[in-house]
Amino acid sequence: MLYRHREKWYDNKEVIILELRVLNYFLAVAREESISGAANALHLSQPTLSRQLKDMEDELGKQLFIRGSKRIELTDEGRILKKRAEEIIALVEKTENEITVSDEHISGDVFIGAGETVGVRFLTKAAKRVRDEYPDIHFHFISGDRSDVVERLDSGLVDFGLVFGSVDETKYESIKIPNSDVWGVLIRKNSPLAKKELIEPKDLYDKPLIVSRQAEKTGIVKRLLQRSADKLNIVATYNLLFNGALMVQDDLGCALCIESVHQPDRNTELIFKPLTNALTEEMHLIWKKDNVFSKASQKFFEEITKAQ
Repeated sequence: MLYRHREKWYDNKEVIILELRVLNYFLAVAREESISGAANALHLSQPTLSRQLKDMEDELGKQLFIRGSKRIELTDEGRILKKRAEEIIALVEKTENEITVSDEHISGDVFIGAGETVGVRFLTKAAKRVRDEYPDIHFHFISGDRSDVVERLDSGLVDFGLVFGSVDETKYESIKIPNSDVWGVLIRKNSPLAKKELIEPKDLYDKPLIVSRQAEKTGIVKRLLQRSADKLNIVATYNLLFNGALMVQDDLGCALCIESVHQPDRNTELIFKPLTNALTEEMHLIWKKDNVFSKASQKFFEEITKAQ
């Protein structure tokens, strides 16, 4: 049951303590969109589950559910709690697996966050060498842009992150990956720009642009095109280029992207063209400072280090 007391921490701030069991109850209701459905899945009585949820809302001082006649929906606060609860449960399961692994037999899971880039192959080849020696080590690659990768790394949901660009050395240790990439623009083959070998920044000033969320936030767009984002016609953003490429195919605009992220297909109507002042982006494998690796992650780290 949800603890009814509150604990006082720094500056007399009160911190509400939630049990993992109650978070699982909450996630079951969010998943089933029904008290009765969740109660059946959890093997609880419906009144018991309803009381647990009401206690949680009372303790947090927020409404988490909108109770309709046919199904339950999450409020904005409920959606926030759902995201964090999923992360907490995943982190607890990951920690339990790392702690309970046998000292005599090396097994376990390695979680790696990475963007869409051929640089991932450096990691997958290392993963193959590790599995050749330790077949009970399993690898999980989770796609996302830099923001996604760093958030998961900070939350402890991944062990390593592959990112482009500079590294915050106050927070992370890193290894430079022997790959780099160049920025350019993804356009339709029937675009007048497709006839050019290199695209100049001024060629894009009057064009509808699709940019990555990361490039927009970090100022890369301004560095690439020598003009601030508010003076460009940015019509859409993406965090993974698959969706960006679909937008280009449907003639929504042309997409600023990194070359290796675009996977050319002879049947596609798209083509990548580098910029005249294209930035070359370095790649780094990063992990949190003072991180304690699991046995499986340690083996992967050792293999990556040997390959340098």
